[in-house]
Amino acid sequence: MKHAISMAVALCVLWLMLSAHFEPLLLGLGIVSVLLTLILSLRMDLIDHESHPFHLTFHLLAFWVLLAREIIKANIDVVLRILGIRPISPTLITVPVPHKTDLARVIYANSITLTPGTASIEVDQNKIVVHSLSREAAEDLKHGYLASIVPDIEEIEIS
Repeated sequence: MKHAISMAVALCVLWLMLSAHFEPLLLGLGIVSVLLTLILSLRMDLIDHESHPFHLTFHLLAFWVLLAREIIKANIDVVLRILGIRPISPTLITVPVPHKTDLARVIYANSITLTPGTASIEVDQNKIVVHSLSREAAEDLKHGYLASIVPDIEEIEIS
């Protein structure tokens, strides 16, 4: 039951963040859509400890804040390159992956792609091939700061 409540709260927060409207009609539609999603998820038996792991909540919040900061910095860098203030030097590099689980590797690869000016091309067990708009961004990836903020999510045991 606590998983259903936490999912309902998360869906309500997401609805409010995405709509940013507080008119009664839209709030009512949001509540109806959250309840419908929750009922369907419960009937399909999708809500369990895997779909919403409580032990990761605070790690993921910190990760999102740090990732947002990196995305803002990368946006500024890309704008400066578009304006011609900084040169564009496309680079293809291989970045080592320090994470042990597939989920953490995928989150790391997606974080690279979410950061403007970089795109993950191929993900393997030990490396990610990345296209970067500049050599400087490629060097930043090689230093591993972005890899260090990705939580190394452990395999979740099914009970």
